[in-house]
Formats: sequence, C-alpha cells, structure tokens
Amino acid sequence: MHNWFKCTVSYETDAENGMKKKVKEEYLVDALSYTECEARIIEEMRPFISGEFSVDIKRFRIAELFAMDGDRFYKVTADYITIDEKSGNEKRKAFNYIVRANDLDHAKKNFEEGMKGTISDFVVTCIKEEKKLMDFYEFDGKIRNPEKHENNKQ
Repeated sequence: MHNWFKCTVSYETDAENGMKKKVKEEYLVDALSYTECEARIIEEMRPFISGEFSVDIKRFRIAELFAMDGDRFYKVTADYITIDEKSGNEKRKAFNYIVRANDLDHAKKNFEEGMKGTISDFVVTCIKEEKKLMDFYEFDGKIRNPEKHENNKQ
C-alpha cells in the first residue's frame, strides 16, 4: 500500500526579465515517514535547483495513482455506491485518485481504464487539474541513509 505525501518545494529562479521570481512546485512522494519523504525530495530536487529551497510536507490521501500517458495531473473523485442491507438505502463513499492525462476527457478515459475489472459500482463526481503538481516519486524499496548519501557526494 502506498503512503503518499505532497511536497511543496519553494525556491527562487531567474525570470525572463532577469529578475528573481519565487516558484512553488508540488511533488508526490511515496514514503514510509515524513523524514524519509524529506530526504527523498531533497535528493530528487538538488540537481535541478541552485541555491536555497524549502520543502513543506503534508500527508496526501489518495486511493491510487494512475501513471498513464499525459503531461498533466488530475485529481479524480469517485463515489463508491453500496446498498445498506438493513435500511435498503444507497450509501456513497468518496475516494480520490491522481491520474496523468493530457486533458479532462483524457483523464476520465485513463481513470476508467485504470478501474477496469473493479467489481464495485462507482460514479465520477469531480475531475480537477492539479496545476502545481509536477511529478511523483514512487517507493523503490531502497534503504537510504541521508548522512551516508551526503558523504558519497563529496
């Protein structure tokens, strides 16, 4: 099971007019803890950012990430529909997913493709582009020691 964190990375970069501008980008990191998440996002960002940067980390609850084709990320909310056996009433429970796609229609298509074979009934209730989300980093199973990693760079 994945344990996703949303990392907001803030840094300054050179704008087209030569001035400095502050940039905020979001990344999803699959990690066991906040500490591991921080070490992994720093490791991933260091080659691309010169100078200082800050990282804000928050737990991000999604049922699944569908990393299909596309250059954007969309948050898809789907309600699972069940029938309460005692009352006979319909019950809905919402779950969030992240889907990579090119546009809204493509996001819905990719989501439905990813959900093929699901035996539960569901209804897509919302699809929204995650404009600041740049990429994601899945857990790769490697045990990392941030201090050892820093020493190896020298």
